[in-house]
Amino acid sequence: MFEAVEELLIEHAALEERLADPSVHADQANARKLSKRYAELTPITRTYRAWRQAGEDIVAAREFAAEDPDFLAEAKAAEKRQGELTEELRLLLVPRDPNDDKDVILEVKAGEGGEESALFAGDLLRMYLRFAERVGWKTEIIDANESDLGGYKDVSVAVKSRGSTEPGQGVWARLKYEGGVHRVQRVPATESQGRIHTSAAGVLVTPEAEEVEVEVHANDLRIDVYRSSGPGGQSVNTTDSAVRITHLPTGIVASCQNEKSQLQNKESAMRILRSRLLAAAVEAAEQEASDARRSQVRTVDRSERIRTYNYPENRISDHRTGFKAYNLDQVLDGELNALIQSAVDADAAAKLAAAQEN
Repeated sequence: MFEAVEELLIEHAALEERLADPSVHADQANARKLSKRYAELTPITRTYRAWRQAGEDIVAAREFAAEDPDFLAEAKAAEKRQGELTEELRLLLVPRDPNDDKDVILEVKAGEGGEESALFAGDLLRMYLRFAERVGWKTEIIDANESDLGGYKDVSVAVKSRGSTEPGQGVWARLKYEGGVHRVQRVPATESQGRIHTSAAGVLVTPEAEEVEVEVHANDLRIDVYRSSGPGGQSVNTTDSAVRITHLPTGIVASCQNEKSQLQNKESAMRILRSRLLAAAVEAAEQEASDARRSQVRTVDRSERIRTYNYPENRISDHRTGFKAYNLDQVLDGELNALIQSAVDADAAAKLAAAQEN
């Protein structure tokens, strides 16, 4: 492990020297690429230097302890610190998801439960919008299909960072663990007997793809236009402005009716389609990986029920990580960091275990 770190230190120093050269910044795309790699290596460099310093402190404390036993406590403290830094280094060396710095398109869809599920989908949307606001991200609702009572049958929102982010703090790095089935237990607004019901909504998170990342040929697309409709099926405009795009080779469909302009709806639908195509390509690549490795990343498996929101007990439970807390009201107001961090830690531990097996 430490031989690999030494090589990364050399790379880090070389990058620092290159980035100090003004001519490098003439090519902005290359400069951003170098800066991103430099930012990735900086925590490793910093932690390794602290680890090495702790080792020097151990040696010095043991030498002084030969004359003064009081230094034994300092030696033990330095040993503990070095052990902690060793584990920190192991985690930092786990290969990072190349999409971690990407923005995302987050979709919330009502599931079983009718209007109650649609209302819960609206609650989830508000939760994510509040979380994004808390961490300083920008949000843009791309498409929304409201229900009769003000919930959402489905809604798509783009979530974007405001500039560069620290490694592991990008939008995809934090929100990718939200994909899956979210279950709610509460007394619905439509319930007259006061009985607790269980319903669910689905969340899909995909990294937003740039046009250059996903090649889409016009001949592979079928574009249908239709009249937008609002709650209850009432027409909200008199022109065929809504757009549905089908990618014929894969059967992947994206639609948008949120904007008044057909052109705007087409552009928004293409954004969603590109992200779904990128997600499908990534999933196909992962399926080619070994079964052993894929079993280690079950924490991000979108097919599983991932979380339960229990209103009577004010309880939130994550079924992948075992996280449980009784602050559901705060979570729904955007306090998601503890929940997300439990998934980040579980995923990192699984990847570390897989790396050690290899």
